Amino acid sequence: MDFVHGLPRSQQGNDAIWVIVDRLTKVAHFIPNRKEDGVEKLVELYVRNIVRLHGIPKSIVSDQDGRFTSKDWRLVQKSLGTKLKFSTAFHPQTDGQTERTNRTLEDMLRMCTLDFGKKWEDHLFMVEFAYNNSYQASIKMAPYEALYGRRCRTPMSWTEAGDTKLLGKEVVADASELVRTIQERMKVAQDRQSKYFNARHRHVEFAVGDWVYLKIKPFKGISRIR
Repeated sequence: MDFVHGLPRSQQGNDAIWVIVDRLTKVAHFIPNRKEDGVEKLVELYVRNIVRLHGIPKSIVSDQDGRFTSKDWRLVQKSLGTKLKFSTAFHPQTDGQTERTNRTLEDMLRMCTLDFGKKWEDHLFMVEFAYNNSYQASIKMAPYEALYGRRCRTPMSWTEAGDTKLLGKEVVADASELVRTIQERMKVAQDRQSKYFNARHRHVEFAVGDWVYLKIKPFKGISRIR
């Protein structure tokens, strides 16, 4: 779980997106909300958008946002039998794959909201649809296929199935163009994150008994170790 903040306020009054990604299938849900929404509102959104569709997760990885670390959120998750795991800027390795996925999604969502302006919330469901039906290298398939065991019929294939007469050519054309735009933004975001990661990442293997230097980065308010 993560939040994307700093978005233009939509016509519905929302200015943030709650990003929730399943670690196994990579299926993502993008839930519009307000930055000032409290835990009670988040619980309502959580039950409506996640529990309703997927049931109760065994564990949740998130950063230490005040709402996630609050007593009320902890009590709700404890009553549901869900274990909370927190990552920090000092220890992002808690779930590195999800961290990179979230950075890519945030990058893509910000570009889409810039494209759509204040109407971004009206198109958010299509952004989620396009993402969940895009090929993911880590699982060798689209998240939708990993979740349901079959490929999804997308707006790209409606014309092949001859459904344009039922749906109307304009609806199909608009949806197809929207999906293409979102996929382009996703590709740009993925390329940017890959370039950033590859430039800083170096694969190193160690054997038992090797000597290494340990870089210590203390938390705020803790004196640096000499």
